[in-house]
Amino acid sequence: MKNQAQTIAAISTAMTESGIGIVRMSGSEAVEIADRIYRGKSEKKLEDQKSHTIHYGYIADGDDVIDEVLVMLMRGPHSFTGEDTVEIDCHGGVFVVKKVLETLIKYGARPAEPGEFTKRAFLNGRLDLSQAEAVIDVIQSKNEYALKSSLSQLKGNVKQKITDIRNKIIYHTAFIETALDDPEHISLDGYDETLMKVSREIIEELRKLIDSADDGRIVREGIRTVIVGKPNAGKSSLLNALLGEERAIVTDIAGTTRDVLEETINLQGISLNIMDTAGIRDTSDVVEKIGVDKAKSHAEDADLIICVVDAASPLDENDEEIFRMIEKKKAVVLLNKSDLDMIVTKDEITEIYFKGKDVPIIEISVKNENGIDILEQTLKDMFYNGELSFNSEVYITNMRHKTALIQALESMKKVVESIENQMPEDFYSIDLMDAYESLGSITGETIGEDLVNEIFSKFCMGK
Repeated sequence: MKNQAQTIAAISTAMTESGIGIVRMSGSEAVEIADRIYRGKSEKKLEDQKSHTIHYGYIADGDDVIDEVLVMLMRGPHSFTGEDTVEIDCHGGVFVVKKVLETLIKYGARPAEPGEFTKRAFLNGRLDLSQAEAVIDVIQSKNEYALKSSLSQLKGNVKQKITDIRNKIIYHTAFIETALDDPEHISLDGYDETLMKVSREIIEELRKLIDSADDGRIVREGIRTVIVGKPNAGKSSLLNALLGEERAIVTDIAGTTRDVLEETINLQGISLNIMDTAGIRDTSDVVEKIGVDKAKSHAEDADLIICVVDAASPLDENDEEIFRMIEKKKAVVLLNKSDLDMIVTKDEITEIYFKGKDVPIIEISVKNENGIDILEQTLKDMFYNGELSFNSEVYITNMRHKTALIQALESMKKVVESIENQMPEDFYSIDLMDAYESLGSITGETIGEDLVNEIFSKFCMGK
C-alpha cells in the first residue's frame, strides 16, 4: 500500500470544546517527531523511555509553548497499529488541538487519511478485515445490542467462525488435489460420500449465518416500524408517549397527520426507526389521500407494524382494511383508550380477524401511559426472544459479509450437485476453492487493494 512507510498524524477526538483532546501519531518516525516538539520535566528524551509509559510536559514549536500535555508512548508491534505510536493528550479546545496537529505535521508527520490507523492495524496483522470493520460499527452503535454485537465481532467471533469453515474446505480440497496428483498411493474411492456429508454441514452453517443477517441488520440499523390506524385512534399520541416529548401534533380533528413523521426511539436496548403515518380511511381530500397512500407504502416495507385501534369506538371497514394489510406482516395490535368504556375486545379481534395467527394484542391507554411497558417488552420478545447472546452466537451485520456468504453457499451447492451427478473429482475442488475464496474476502485474506481502500475510506478521521 502506498504511503505505508510514512508517519501519520490525526486528531482522534471530536472537534468541539471538551476537557481533553487527543492527537495520535503512528509510524516508524513517530517517537522521533514527538521528541522534536516535546519538552519534558527531565532531560530524558522519549526515544530513551520505555514503551507503554505516560509522560508529563509541554508541546512547543521552537521557543513557542503550545500546550501542557500528557504523552503516551507505545512501541510496535505492541500497539493498535503494530507500529510505534504516540498519543498526545492536550486541552480540548478546537484551536489548541489543531495547533498540536499542525506542529506534528510541520516537524515530519503527514495528515492521516480516513481510517488509516485501523487500515495499518489490518495490514500489519493486528486485526482481520471483519474486526477492522467492527471498529467503525462500535463508533456508530445506536443501541446496547448494536454495541454488544460490534464488540463481539471486534473480539473476533466472525473471524473464528469463518476460519473454521475455511479450514474444513481447504482440508478436503487439499486431499482431493493430492489424490489426483498421486492416485497410486491415495484413493478417492468412496470419498464422495464423506465430502457430501461435510458439504451439507457447511451449507447448513452458511445458511445459519445468512439467516442471522436479518437479526443483524435490525441490531445494527434498528427496527423499521410503522404506526398505522384510523384517524384519531391515538397514533401520534403513542409516538409522543414513546418519545417522552410532544413531537407530533395531536388534536381532536380527524386527519391532522398528513405526512410521515420519522423518529428513532431506544426501547430496552433496541432501536425503533418509527414512522407515524396519516390515518387510513377513504377520503376525498387530495392532500390527505397522498398521506394515506404513503402510509400503506411504508407499511409494506416495514419490519414491524404497530396497529392502533380506537377500542372505545366500533370497528368499521377502515379497521378491516388495516387488519387485512397487516395479516402477513410482523405486527402488534394496540387497543387504545382502555381508560374509557371499551367496545372492542381482544377476543373479538382474534376470532374475526386473526384466528389461528399469533398477533399480540395489548390493551393500552396512551393518555395515561398504561400498557406502554408491556408493549416495549413484547417488541423485545418478538425480535430478540427476550435476550440476545453475543458470547457464542454469530450475527452477520455487514452486507458485504452477507454477499460473500451467499456466494460461498452457491459454490458449495455446486459441489453437492457435482457429487450427485457423479462428476469428476476436479469439479469438486474448483467449487470448493471458489467457496474458500469468497469466505476469505470477509476476513481480508482474498481481497484487493481497491476494496480495502474503499472500506477504510468510510471511517472517520483519526481512527
